[in-house]
Amino acid sequence: MAAAAALSERGRGRTAPNPNVGCLIVREGRVAGRGWTQPGGRPHAEAMALEQAGDAAGGATVYVTLEPCAHESPRGPACADLLAAVKPARVVAALIDPDPRTAGRGFARLRGAGVAVTEGVSTDLARRAMAGFLTRRALGRPHVTLKLATSLDGKIALPSGESKWITGPESRAHAHLERARADAILVGRGTFKADAPRLDVRLAGLEERSPARFVLAAKNPSVPSEREWNWLDSPHAITSLPADHLLIEGGAGAASAFLAAGLVDRLLLYRAPILIGEGRACIGDIGLSRLADAHGRWVLADSRMLGTDRLEIYERKR
Repeated sequence: MAAAAALSERGRGRTAPNPNVGCLIVREGRVAGRGWTQPGGRPHAEAMALEQAGDAAGGATVYVTLEPCAHESPRGPACADLLAAVKPARVVAALIDPDPRTAGRGFARLRGAGVAVTEGVSTDLARRAMAGFLTRRALGRPHVTLKLATSLDGKIALPSGESKWITGPESRAHAHLERARADAILVGRGTFKADAPRLDVRLAGLEERSPARFVLAAKNPSVPSEREWNWLDSPHAITSLPADHLLIEGGAGAASAFLAAGLVDRLLLYRAPILIGEGRACIGDIGLSRLADAHGRWVLADSRMLGTDRLEIYERKR
């Protein structure tokens, strides 16, 4: 299932409104087929894996991060029907599909065809991999990641505003990878005016995965550019975005606004081994009135070194 979850990550930021599912078909200890949801939502992961596996899918074990769909679609057959037709010995799934058109019907259809079904395997891995789809279903908005690149003392710039570069090239490359995994990217009006950021993906081979660009501003900032810009008048306006993954890149005002609104689900904290002292803080007021309220909100999910910088990834407890 860990391999299936890793496959699902390949479709992250490219499959909305469909989930980015991963699927692995194993026959007699060997991988017979791999699949992940393709850009635009089709083909589904199961269909891709079944095509690779061919006749080897019969009697095999299918690992899939989400319950195979059971509802009708003009874009293709239901995955539960495709699997039932080839009759694997077993389907192992991480999560039930929250879409009410499937929600248990896929498992029931497989069992009715004589296929053994195991549910609830490695659910945390699958939830993390498909966080955008699941957040949209549960909360009606994209999954929001806030990126902060700071000094050890939490500064993002000198008092003059100079900020290039606080972190090193490895951290910047990782941040571009995160852009490639998002449908949309946002900065505040101040950052837009001061830095004129491109907000595209500048990693070889991934340039076409640059996300849609947004500015948090009360009205259209009138931005002439070679690539379209969009604007949002408040953090809560993200419910209207046709995206499942939103990456917030700056600055302190936008970060504070989303944190104060309780809309940040994941925090990327890149910290360089430098001290700035007096300078510009990474965030401003986020509405806390008691120190006790700051505790218990964030859980460390990952930590690693990127060159001389440290990356810490936190997830919001809800």
